[in-house]
Amino acid sequence: MEQQREAGSIGMWVFLVTEIMFFGGLFMAYLLYRYKYPMGFAMASNHLQWKLGAFNTIVLIFSSLTMALAVYYAQTGVRKLQIVFLVVTMILGATFLGVKAVEYYEKYQDNLIPVQGMFHWNQEETPFKPGVTEQQVQMFYWIYFAMTGLHALHMIIGLGIMSFLVYFAWRGRYTPEYHAPVEISGLYWHFVDIVWI
Repeated sequence: MEQQREAGSIGMWVFLVTEIMFFGGLFMAYLLYRYKYPMGFAMASNHLQWKLGAFNTIVLIFSSLTMALAVYYAQTGVRKLQIVFLVVTMILGATFLGVKAVEYYEKYQDNLIPVQGMFHWNQEETPFKPGVTEQQVQMFYWIYFAMTGLHALHMIIGLGIMSFLVYFAWRGRYTPEYHAPVEISGLYWHFVDIVWI
């Protein structure tokens, strides 16, 4: 059992390193284009809802806490509380995705989806500053949707994994001697939270 747990843990850490490189590339693209087009990125970022972003950050911080508690109760063999905290983590994850869907819908309503025919910056409401082009603002939204969309995909995968954890916890599969899947899934969930923060 111990070898299996260690192998699973090492496998998850290797996977997380590849994910760090993947998201690191996206962050690097953001930094490079923000450096190249500071005014365009500043104008575009003014259309983001910082209150919704702050709320989502708080939601994910609490979801990390509830996931850590689920792991703790799996380690100590308290099945009922393990299930409760897994379900609470799932509710918090779904809340995050719901808020993100509201943000995406607002961007859709404002014609800020960066694809052919769906992107239109309202010049009457917010005219471009000298040196800023629509392509610069559109680049911001390309990166924004790529990063947040891929993060949301990772959240959805995490929620799917947790639904299996809840099912197996309900059936009494996890004990103080065998709880590696919960620990490994906790690592994944914490990584997804850290990427957001």
